[in-house]
Amino acid sequence: MSETSDQTNSLRPKTPPPVSKPAVKTAGESSKGSGSRSKGGNGNKADGNKGQDASSSKPNGSQQSGGNQNAPGEGTSKSAKRRRRRRRSKKPANNNPVEAIVGDAIELDEAQLKARRGQSRNGEPVGRYSMIVSKRPDGAHIAILEGRNLIEYYVSRPNDDEMQIHGNIYLGRVKNILPGMEAAFVDIGTPKNAVIYRGDVAIGSEDTDAKPVRRKDKPKIEDALHNGQQVICQVIKNPIAHKGARLTTEVSLPGRFVVLVPNSKTIGISKRLPDKERKRLRSILDKVRPAEHGVIVRTAAENVTAGEIERDLVALAQQWKEIEALAKRSNRATKLYQEPDLSTRVIREEFNKEYRSVLIDDRAMFDDMSEYVAAITPALAERVKLYDTEVESLPLFERYHIHEQLHKALDRMVWLPSGGSLVIESTEALWVIDVNTGKNVGSSSLEETVFHNNMEAAVEIARQVRLRDMGGIIVIDFVDMEDKKNRDAVTKTFREALRRDKTRTQVFDISELGLAQMTRKRIGEGLVESLSSKCPQCEGRGLLIDEKATAK
Repeated sequence: MSETSDQTNSLRPKTPPPVSKPAVKTAGESSKGSGSRSKGGNGNKADGNKGQDASSSKPNGSQQSGGNQNAPGEGTSKSAKRRRRRRRSKKPANNNPVEAIVGDAIELDEAQLKARRGQSRNGEPVGRYSMIVSKRPDGAHIAILEGRNLIEYYVSRPNDDEMQIHGNIYLGRVKNILPGMEAAFVDIGTPKNAVIYRGDVAIGSEDTDAKPVRRKDKPKIEDALHNGQQVICQVIKNPIAHKGARLTTEVSLPGRFVVLVPNSKTIGISKRLPDKERKRLRSILDKVRPAEHGVIVRTAAENVTAGEIERDLVALAQQWKEIEALAKRSNRATKLYQEPDLSTRVIREEFNKEYRSVLIDDRAMFDDMSEYVAAITPALAERVKLYDTEVESLPLFERYHIHEQLHKALDRMVWLPSGGSLVIESTEALWVIDVNTGKNVGSSSLEETVFHNNMEAAVEIARQVRLRDMGGIIVIDFVDMEDKKNRDAVTKTFREALRRDKTRTQVFDISELGLAQMTRKRIGEGLVESLSSKCPQCEGRGLLIDEKATAK
């Protein structure tokens, strides 16, 4: 039975009245304690029931001012009032997905604000990074600069409920189980069914009706899930090309300072924080952590007060209660929790005192972002600024030379400072980066020339991997080096350059053939895919088949 029919049935009284069917009570009727109806048409809609007594109501659901005319079979007796109260209590609740809520900011004293404002010079904030946000017809374009160099680029498109769903929580229904693949397909209401693997199923958790199974027994996927089962799940990877989204039942709700892990005993604190700060935060967690939920403290929690952490936890725990309540009211694939748009998520995840400014060229978005930052990070609210395009002579992206760097990031060839080059290609299975000496001829020896060329390439590859948002397997063909110490030095430089990348990476040593292999967590489509479409002629192959040569 569909969700709509269940809700309609819940509006009807358990015992049918002795006379003809009464009309379903409207919002105007529910607000009254008696049987009379209020005038006006706000929310007074008929439910489509026919056979209603024409003399019981006027057009638009209003009645005469006498107020003593009741719907057939309702009357004014206590039993009739009880039936009306039961009907009102079964009124369907709001089935919209739960959204992240930002409460009012906690007032901080001047000493706390000063500690969180970061460094400044001549009254202007100082920081390594800056964020440039430009509103376009297709959405908000967000550029992250380190100094003057473009290091990250995002496109936040509105109402993309099919491709940009990372972090959303759904009530899904298992459609098909593949024991040979240790996976199951789950209907979450998107065009393509999502997939969940055995390792992403929390066995025996309260959000599934599977029987509790100990992890050490390594149960099969068919023992953990069954066809038709409803599960609360979260998207951990966006749909890519022909593949559906990837899911997990280990749900987490991100806040500004902490991440709530419902129905878990997980406790974690960011390893990027110093040991002294980690101990302080652990003592706060011991006092404010909900007994039934796990908590992970984020890097942004450095120097925050216990009150701010507790406020974050209370808000997230309330969100989870609303999510559970919505799941109980639903009986089909439903979106339970909606992550905010990408521009808000970037502010939540990235913005800190290392950012000297956030420039926005749209007044409405500036007002929203200023209010959001003032609520979550009041000490940095003054760093959010409006770039007035009517006053400034150049567009925002042109002023900071973002267009030039973006076009270079979409090119397959990247030039290195000393004349070498990178050639970057993508395939179905992996990315391939070829390092060439190009115009770099060196000065002393071949080994030294190749070594310095590879050192430059290692730093630039780390930047390109982050900027182009490459994911999956990446194979790098460095120029051959005979000395193992040189190969180890290039690998060390490459790993250090990747430390600033918040996406999880793993780098393996350079082989004797000069090949380096690495993996990077893939969440969604990369930069090139988000800003391009396949050629209709060659379908993305980059070549056209000679029809005459292949004709019959």
